[in-house]
Amino acid sequence: MRPLSGRTVLVTRPRPEADALVPVRSAALTRAIGELAQGAFAWVTLTSPRTVDVLAEHLTPRRIRAKVAAVGEGTAERFRTWSRRDPDLVPKAFTTAALGRAFPRGTGKVLMPRADVAPDELEDALARKGWTPIRVDAYRTRIPRSLPSEARAALRSGGVDAVTFTSASTVRGFVHAMGVVRGNPKVVCIGPVTAREAREHGLRVHAVAKPHTVDGLVGALERALAR
Repeated sequence: MRPLSGRTVLVTRPRPEADALVPVRSAALTRAIGELAQGAFAWVTLTSPRTVDVLAEHLTPRRIRAKVAAVGEGTAERFRTWSRRDPDLVPKAFTTAALGRAFPRGTGKVLMPRADVAPDELEDALARKGWTPIRVDAYRTRIPRSLPSEARAALRSGGVDAVTFTSASTVRGFVHAMGVVRGNPKVVCIGPVTAREAREHGLRVHAVAKPHTVDGLVGALERALAR
């Protein structure tokens, strides 16, 4: 029997076409991307596929006159597909903390397009290595007011075996909108940052993906439900 056969899993994740991720239109972002095309930055960091999309909305690939660091294979692949080149740096672990550790020491400006709710740890890590991080909001995260009716009904009935989270923002959105939860669904997170956010919101984390990919999340889900 397949490990997840007969199980009910609630999958939380932002949808690019939904209002959960709202592109930023700001003078700061426009100015920063213009400076990137002029060669003012030594590096640009890409921490999610959405940040690649933001660059693609403003530039052609050849106008990125900086080295590129990408967090995670999903982000790296989105960049490859768009630019037809490999990122210059992809950490072995798919987290911003790993990127901070893998980043070389140096001087110069680093452009960091981020979600408005992203924590500051990466900026702090690069600053300690001598860089000047320039953070700009690339998109804003909106918290949903409620979950879809089918999800609410499943949680109320106690029929959900597990809930997966793919980012800290999905944790916040779920906690804000979840309503009544019966039973004891397992909580499975894609990485340590997401897991920390879940714990800070009072959720017990049963498993964390390793590697921090969707395939790793499925493996962690299978382990959590097998116990």
